[in-house]
Amino acid sequence: MPKKNKEAVKYSLADNIFEFFIIIFCIFVFIIVAYPLYFIVIASFSDSTYVNQGLVILTPKGFSTYGYSKIFEDTRIWTGYKNTLIYTLGGTAINLLFTLPGAYALAYKRFKARKYIMRAFVFTMFFNGGLIPTYMLIRNLRMVDTMWVMMIPFCVNVYNLIITRTFFEHTIPDELYEAAIIDGCRHFKFFTTVVLPLSKAIISVIFLYYMVGHWNNFFTALIYLNKDNLQPLQIVLRNILLSNQVFMEGAGMGGEAGGYAQRYADQIKYGVIIVSTLPILCLYPFIQKYFEEGIMIGAIKG
Repeated sequence: MPKKNKEAVKYSLADNIFEFFIIIFCIFVFIIVAYPLYFIVIASFSDSTYVNQGLVILTPKGFSTYGYSKIFEDTRIWTGYKNTLIYTLGGTAINLLFTLPGAYALAYKRFKARKYIMRAFVFTMFFNGGLIPTYMLIRNLRMVDTMWVMMIPFCVNVYNLIITRTFFEHTIPDELYEAAIIDGCRHFKFFTTVVLPLSKAIISVIFLYYMVGHWNNFFTALIYLNKDNLQPLQIVLRNILLSNQVFMEGAGMGGEAGGYAQRYADQIKYGVIIVSTLPILCLYPFIQKYFEEGIMIGAIKG
């Protein structure tokens, strides 16, 4: 058989010009998106005086790690990290424990009540009892000032439940379940041995959604947790920022009591942002494809 020669694709001048402008546009958009993050990094190592004067543009000015040293000297940081890891890992496990079986049951077409139950779930996306009734319920359940309040009461996200149900409904064929029944397989065994291994994509997606949600959870701890030893990282960093803000506004002007050195106020502010977001930023490049896949799950397919 004759060898197939690889013919180079020929582009017209208009195609080359168009591609050139697309590349320039993408570079411009990347700079717009990436520079604020880069600025936060260099500002966290710069003297606040230079930052406030607008002299910090591409490189740090008055380089110093004072802000980071003061942040990590605070033992609350490590307690906050520990608590956040517990809430994130434990809460995500509980989320999956409830979301996956619930989505499987709602995807089962012979389950006659599934439409009514799904409508009840969707109703909660638009209406809820409000903050005060919810707080009273949590208090009556004796979960205030406990770790469980960060993991159990809000263990099912309806949006994640919907996309998981949609995945099960359109990806797991009915014929597969019928074949399993012939082999003597029931729902629980079918779910654990067949459905879950075939659903690694959606499990990864909702795992990441829940994980990021727990890591950034701020409001729940602000309302329901009063003990310092239970506070997550986000609350700890907020308290550090508030104490530094009080100092800048006049408290403790005779010394460093009540805050940190005013000269390094911006270092602390930007350092707090880096400390709180760095783990997710390091993880995101490895999980980006799952986020993209999650957006497409449930979309209309031709």
